[in-house]
Amino acid sequence: MTYHPTTTGAPGTPVAPVAAAPAIREPLHAPVAHLVRGGVIEGIHYGSVVVLGADGEVELQLGDIEAAFYPRSALKPVQAVAMLRAGLPLDGALLSLTAASHSGEERHLAGARRILELAGATEDDLRNVADMPYGPAVRDEWIRDGRRPSRLAQNCSGKHAAMLHTCKLNGWSLDDYVDPAHPLQQAIAEIVEDLTGQAIARVTVDGCGAPLFSVSLHGLARALARITTAAEGTPEHQVADAMREHAEMASGAGRDVAALMRAVPGLLSKDGFEGVQVAALPDGRAVAVKIADGADRARVPVTAAALARVGVDPVALAEFAGAPLLGGGDVVGHIRPARALDPLTPSSYV
Repeated sequence: MTYHPTTTGAPGTPVAPVAAAPAIREPLHAPVAHLVRGGVIEGIHYGSVVVLGADGEVELQLGDIEAAFYPRSALKPVQAVAMLRAGLPLDGALLSLTAASHSGEERHLAGARRILELAGATEDDLRNVADMPYGPAVRDEWIRDGRRPSRLAQNCSGKHAAMLHTCKLNGWSLDDYVDPAHPLQQAIAEIVEDLTGQAIARVTVDGCGAPLFSVSLHGLARALARITTAAEGTPEHQVADAMREHAEMASGAGRDVAALMRAVPGLLSKDGFEGVQVAALPDGRAVAVKIADGADRARVPVTAAALARVGVDPVALAEFAGAPLLGGGDVVGHIRPARALDPLTPSSYV
């Protein structure tokens, strides 16, 4: 469906004019990473990458950064900002969980229960899908214990619990809070447009059941840059602080996105299904990545290479260069960013 805004934002919150919606077209992706085995390029990952300077200008672009795409969970920090603007009173670890794609660890389940308790709601009020925990180790333990899929274990339960809390505070209905026409979703859509600086191209349903808004990769990077550069005391600043200080609450133990925020001081980053990642520094430098085939094995090293292009110390990024390729138990290859992204990539793979 095409989105047409009908709300005017939270009281007292100015909403800047937005540009037209990005074009819905087949994205013109470009090679962003090579799978190199034994000195031969065995595979190529296509995608798009945008790098923004502190002034908001595009310093590097590969592929198609202006086509409409779905940011998936990489949009959760924006959704969290929208809920704070609508009166959600969370902070710290619970606010980080609001923007999380969590692993389903006990701390995540306890946090989601706490948000529901604050809302006077229960797990039965959640409208996300029932699922097993997202974290592989947690999921394996869950299965060994004979536990069944639940709405609380699903990786978006923190966001959904916060949506219920926001609805309760505003006197909005609960049963249909995932309907794109619901006041909550209209308020979120407006803040998506405010922070990305562009109209929403299309609305569909995300894997968890909540509305998913289509913007451009450029718009996604711009939104996270605006969150990290916002003044202290603003909802944007609150979300950035919460996610950085409680990185594992927004993801999970051993997750690459949390490790990246720990490795790069001040960095805010969020991943999303189908090979999406966005990251921004406090001065507004930002990157956004979309891997065309959705491969995580390319998402991480491409994001690291993009951050190096924006000035992050490559030493801090070394552990995110990508998992080695094995042959007979020995390392025989690796994933390398394309030369257009990483000028230091050798011209020869021999």
